[in-house]
Amino acid sequence: MPSRIGLSASWLELLEDVFEEDYMRDLRCFLEKEKKEKKQIYPRGKDIFAALNSTSVDAVRVVIIGQDPYHGPGQAHGLSFSVPERVSIPPSLVNILSEVSRDLHLHEFSKDKGNLSGWAQQGVLLLNSTLTVERGRAGSHQGKGWESFTDKVIERLGRTRENLVFILWGSYAQKKGEFLNRENHLVLTSPHPSPLSAHRGFFGCGHFSKANQYLVANGFEPIDWADVR
Repeated sequence: MPSRIGLSASWLELLEDVFEEDYMRDLRCFLEKEKKEKKQIYPRGKDIFAALNSTSVDAVRVVIIGQDPYHGPGQAHGLSFSVPERVSIPPSLVNILSEVSRDLHLHEFSKDKGNLSGWAQQGVLLLNSTLTVERGRAGSHQGKGWESFTDKVIERLGRTRENLVFILWGSYAQKKGEFLNRENHLVLTSPHPSPLSAHRGFFGCGHFSKANQYLVANGFEPIDWADVR
């Protein structure tokens, strides 16, 4: 799978043995079967590992964990919560950008753009737990092996690096990060930015300024959270 998808060198070195696990072989068979049945899978094959390919292992400074890729046409491009340019912004992302604006006092910040690739290029790993989905069927690729793979990504990254910021919005992401060493990393938690829960503590969480304060205190450059395209 890595050679066909084009996983970048630093992640391949960290994860190469994972692709030989039984669950990854089963996942590959499942995806091949879905393709043979002419099902439309998001994101496109070249974007499945976009989160990992957008920032090397050594460049990661912040990790934001999502759940599934968007399942509507044209939305998913391999980065959690992000959409390509000129695509309508989903409600959770609207709330994320509103909190960026509020937290960092970006009064002129445009919330009509939703491509977060600028964050990824600065070292923000925008990682979904499940990396593929069938069109129009949210959660359709859960339980097929992706969750075990992304657990390995988080576990090995947390063990290999120090002083990272892990941002866990909602109970799903928080369970995903339960094994992180809080002494070696900053772990920020809040309710999910979904309209159903954002008013229960996501708004006002201040995660973007807190992340930057921690990064600067540990010798990293802060993230330019206004770099949305």
